[in-house]
Amino acid sequence: MSDQRGDPVPPGDPASHGDPVPHGAHGRPPTWPRRWAAAKKSPFLPAVVLIFILAAAAGLFAGSYTYTMANPTPRHIPTAVVGSGDTARQKAFADGMEQALNASLRLTLYPTYGEARRAVEEQQEFAVLRSRGDGVELDVAGASGASVAQLLAETGPKVGKEVGVPVTVRDIKPLQQGDPRGLALFYISLAAVIVGFVGAIQLSVHAARLRPAERIACTVVYALLGAFAIVAVVDWWLGALRLPFVESWLILALTMFTTGMVFTMFNTLMGRWAMLPTWGLMVLLGNPSSGGAVSWPLLPSALGFIGRWLPPGASVNAQHTAVYFRGSQHLFPFLVLGAWAVVSCTVFWVLRHRHPGGREPAPAHAAPTA
Repeated sequence: MSDQRGDPVPPGDPASHGDPVPHGAHGRPPTWPRRWAAAKKSPFLPAVVLIFILAAAAGLFAGSYTYTMANPTPRHIPTAVVGSGDTARQKAFADGMEQALNASLRLTLYPTYGEARRAVEEQQEFAVLRSRGDGVELDVAGASGASVAQLLAETGPKVGKEVGVPVTVRDIKPLQQGDPRGLALFYISLAAVIVGFVGAIQLSVHAARLRPAERIACTVVYALLGAFAIVAVVDWWLGALRLPFVESWLILALTMFTTGMVFTMFNTLMGRWAMLPTWGLMVLLGNPSSGGAVSWPLLPSALGFIGRWLPPGASVNAQHTAVYFRGSQHLFPFLVLGAWAVVSCTVFWVLRHRHPGGREPAPAHAAPTA
């Protein structure tokens, strides 16, 4: 084949197929706007973005837990004082404890020991200090916070020797034998949180055609079954904890449903990047500040406050009270979990047309003609 001048055309040249030869503006290199438009359509762009996000998430994940757990420091430890609190022994010991801990004991006076114990049952106080003979007695509550109780139990006798006050330490609310560090409740709550939103992710991937009501129903079902499995394994199979079965089951189920719907809400608002805010709220911020691994008095004050308002902290709080402080359950953690669940479901339902899943309704059959 030859071109218009009769010269032969090399094989593969556009002119050999009858295509016009680029010339003028068509032969110039593509501009940056065109290159960016092409890059945005490339499958490699989200992959590259995801690679950097995962790398950052790994560092933030390690950093968030290290920051809260590597060197927990007491700031204010709620402590009940029986009596007037102004005896020389009590004052000398309390001052010595504050100096040794480099923190303050937030002392509250109670007229009787019984009232002080009730305050411990209500989780308003972490320890009880009272005069006993020629010394003082320091009652700690391991179930209120193992790390706080251990810190007080180790520091108390040392301070007593320094100030010349005999000290007797008792654990009036010990942890269960299968949970000596108080971490089992944190782990089962962590399992509920993570499986809750991972389940929602899997529904969005493998059951994308679910309609909104069907998606919510499936979230309820896997939350109930998953929570049942957690309680059955931890209590019946392993025997690590004696759990109030129904209460623990429902707390975990509400936790799983809430975190699942939180992801679904963000998936409605942000599409494929919904994992970012979900992971940030539940894992990077929520779990380290939940009070499960490190008690709230040992956490940075801001984290200790924020953690109570997030689903992981509310779950740990409710579960902790159900297991160790039966009869003193608080409404607050259930209100937190319920509020997150209601808001998430409402946003998803109102904006369900934006959710990437769902399917078109089946066409109605035409009415037969006469």
